[in-house]
Amino acid sequence: MDNSVDPKPGKSAPQSPPEPGRSRVNPFLQYSGLGLQMLVTIGLGVWLGSWLDHQQDNRTPIWTLLLALLSIAASIYLLIRGLPKQP
Repeated sequence: MDNSVDPKPGKSAPQSPPEPGRSRVNPFLQYSGLGLQMLVTIGLGVWLGSWLDHQQDNRTPIWTLLLALLSIAASIYLLIRGLPKQP
């Protein structure tokens, strides 16, 4: 006689906890989150630059250009920091 308990149909067997330092996040969700973070960072930089140019009545959108480039650099830095470490 087998006394082991079978999981109920439709339910998966209990899974072991993840190793310390390892995340069980779906890679698609992780990378789409990084893309969204880049989009928001660059968008805020461009919006702030545009607002500053409007406030100062600049003919040349110097703040928009400067903050757009800074936000692109910042988003690339955050992207690289957010990538998983390869063993």
